Amino acid sequence: MKKRRHELIIKAIENKDIATQEELLAALREDGLDVTQATVSRDIKELGLVKSMGKNGRYRYSVPKSAAGEAGRTFHNIIAPSVLWVDFAMNTVVIKCYAGMAQAVCAAMDTMDLDGVVGTLAGDDTIFVLCRNEGLAHEFTNTLRKMISK
Repeated sequence: MKKRRHELIIKAIENKDIATQEELLAALREDGLDVTQATVSRDIKELGLVKSMGKNGRYRYSVPKSAAGEAGRTFHNIIAPSVLWVDFAMNTVVIKCYAGMAQAVCAAMDTMDLDGVVGTLAGDDTIFVLCRNEGLAHEFTNTLRKMISK
């Protein structure tokens, strides 16, 4: 339940300008989850969400840009539990996720400044990662496989 709630929170803050816990509660209720404000408050802390200035000049919740120490938490909370498998072909890595989680995983990876990654593209359950060359794609795939198997 907690994992699914965290997935829905990430999805909500990526798709909507959510500035308050009450707005987040409402978004979760729209997705069929009836949770308390205290639970949402704990989830915000566990996910390491921060408030940042949105395009409209209003503060909103967001997944933080990676800083030392936060990359591991981002990986542990978002990426590892959401990825099903990883493979590559030439310099492109394909990451298969649970339905609805690819964009959250992709956003989390984008904050991590991964070596050799040129760019990412996410759909609903699949991410394409373009690496600089086939060797880097192979290395990235093996690293990600090891990380998600723990």
